[in-house]
Amino acid sequence: MHEIKWLCAGTGDLVKKRAAAALASAEGGCLAGVCGGGGRAPAVAEAHNAPEAYDNLGEALRRTQADAVYVGTPVDRHRDEALRAIAAGKHVLVEKPLGLTGDDAKQITDAAGDAGVTAGCAYYRRTFPRYGHLKKLIDEGALGRIVLVRTACWGWFDPALDDPKRWRVEKARGGGGPLMDMGCHMFDLLIGLLGLPATVFARCATLVQDSEVEDSSAIAMTYADGAQVLATFGWNSKTWTHEFEVVGSEGKVKWFPADTGNVVVTRGRDTEEIELANAGNVHEPLVADFNAAVAEGREPVCPTAEAVKTNRLLDAIYASSATGQPITLSR
Repeated sequence: MHEIKWLCAGTGDLVKKRAAAALASAEGGCLAGVCGGGGRAPAVAEAHNAPEAYDNLGEALRRTQADAVYVGTPVDRHRDEALRAIAAGKHVLVEKPLGLTGDDAKQITDAAGDAGVTAGCAYYRRTFPRYGHLKKLIDEGALGRIVLVRTACWGWFDPALDDPKRWRVEKARGGGGPLMDMGCHMFDLLIGLLGLPATVFARCATLVQDSEVEDSSAIAMTYADGAQVLATFGWNSKTWTHEFEVVGSEGKVKWFPADTGNVVVTRGRDTEEIELANAGNVHEPLVADFNAAVAEGREPVCPTAEAVKTNRLLDAIYASSATGQPITLSR
C-alpha cells in the first residue's frame, strides 16, 4: 500500500502535543513536512524526522511531496487553507470545528467532492472504543427507546493576553467559547449516534470572564421522535466536569469522566463497569483511519459532510440564544 505523505499546516499547541506525532507514526502514512510561521516549522519538522519545513502555505503546496494536508491552525483559517490544499489536489484532514459557520464548512465539503479528494474533520472521539461500544448498543436496540442524552463540560479558561491559546476567546478567530472548543466534540458524538436534533433552544452568556465569547451555555434539544438532550458547557468555574450519558427505556450508559473513566452500563438495577481504554495518542487512530480511507477509496471516520452538521447545530444554538426563540433545524 502506498504510504500517505502528510504536510502539517500549523505549529501550535495541539500539533506539538499530538497531531504531528500521529501524522508521523500512524499506520499507512508518514510526515513529509511542516508549515508554520514564527520560525517554528523547522523545529517541529526536525522533532519528527520530516524533511520539509515551510513558513508559507502557498510555497509549501507548490513544493511539497505530500499527498494530504492536515489543517491544524485556528478556526478562522480552516476554510481558506483547506480550500487551497484541495485546489492543489491534496486530501485534507481539518481540525475541529470544520469552520466558523455551517456555510464555511459546507464550502470545504463541496470543494472536496468536486475535486475527488478525501476530506475529513478531526473529531477523534469517533475512534474511541467507548463510542463504538455505545453506538452498537443503540443500533441493536439494547438500551430500548432513547429518551434522554445529557452532556456537560466545564472548567476554568482565562488565557493571558500573550497566551498562544488566546485566539480561542477571540470571536473572529475561534467563533465562540466553550461551545466551539469542547461543545463541538460532544455534539459530533451526539450526531454520530443519533443524527441531528429537530429543534434547539439555547442560552449563552458571559458571566465571569472578561471575554467577547460566551463562558456559559445551556442547551435543550429535541429529536423528531421526542428524545430530549440537555447540554451545558462553561469556562467559568474552578471546578471541573466532563460527562456524557445516554438514557433509554431499557438501560443507560454513562461516561464519567467522558474520555478516560470506565464505561458504566445500567440495566434496571444492575450496573456493570467496563474498561475501554483509548490509544496513548488519541489522534493516531484518527490519522490511521484517514490513511486507510484514502488507500481504500472510502470515507474517513468523520467525513466533512458529518462535520458540517455540527457546525449547523452550533449556528442554531447561537441563533436561538440571540433571538430567545427555539430554532428548527432543516434535515
